[in-house]
Amino acid sequence: MPALNAGIQVRERHTKHWDPKFKKLRKLKVQKVKLPDFREDDNISELTPDQIRSRMKEQGLLPPRSWMERPITISATGSVFEPYIPPEGDGKLSSLTLGGAKQSMEFLSKKSKSMLAVRKIRSFEDNFSPSTFAEEAQDIYIKAHKALAEKDYDTLHQCVTELCFPLMTDDLKMCTTRWQFLKSLEPPRVVHARCTDVINKENIFSQVTVRFHTQQTLAVYDRFGRLLYGSEVVAKDVLEYVVFEKHLANSYGLWRIHEKIIPDWMPVREPGRKTYVQQKPVVETEPVADSAVPATPTEQSAAVA
Repeated sequence: MPALNAGIQVRERHTKHWDPKFKKLRKLKVQKVKLPDFREDDNISELTPDQIRSRMKEQGLLPPRSWMERPITISATGSVFEPYIPPEGDGKLSSLTLGGAKQSMEFLSKKSKSMLAVRKIRSFEDNFSPSTFAEEAQDIYIKAHKALAEKDYDTLHQCVTELCFPLMTDDLKMCTTRWQFLKSLEPPRVVHARCTDVINKENIFSQVTVRFHTQQTLAVYDRFGRLLYGSEVVAKDVLEYVVFEKHLANSYGLWRIHEKIIPDWMPVREPGRKTYVQQKPVVETEPVADSAVPATPTEQSAAVA
């Protein structure tokens, strides 16, 4: 109605939608996308330091450092420090004989350093005692070997260190193991203890050597079920010196098997009986002589005709 629009200026735009409530959504239908420049790495050498800085700020990157720090977790040492040297003939000589008495005197003379190490361990573990630890070490020893026979690697990692794990598992990956602990011929005892620090004075590791004289059965079968080593029926007397290690600085550290000490005087173990595929014998055949009768010249000419 002309009377209603009198004195009011109305500007009409024919390119504008009459309902503006979806204006924002219509704007988002078309977005400008910055396409990646795959040749950007080639041109970095030509950029100035200010251009490189502005580009890194645009991408949200921090400037690189001249050195890189990486966290290192040292949960076990790489060897046995100050390894225990077992006396020759141990396990065969009685304490009443001359050789056995001499071994006892040598053990007492080397006990001073071990007592200092035990004091250091007690500063972290108040209830540590060599007599009670020997029984605990035997439980860890049995648990680790049962986990190895059952191939329970999660339990085995809790009982052995990172140095000992590949030594125990590499040769038994394709084998079946039957192991059984029968009894202890002598009570286990602690014969050696040492402590050392790694990197700094507060990061302390402790190693305790325990002597085991036990009776066990061991049988190892290959993947085809053939017996490679030992027997499940015949029991053997085993004398071992096992090194247990613990990261004392770690409040959640555990005593784990680290390595076994094999003295030079110990007899060599019998090797495992391995089976191989027998190669087929190669038979040389003699060349067969031609039994045909050679043709005479007259026969050859007749054949040609």
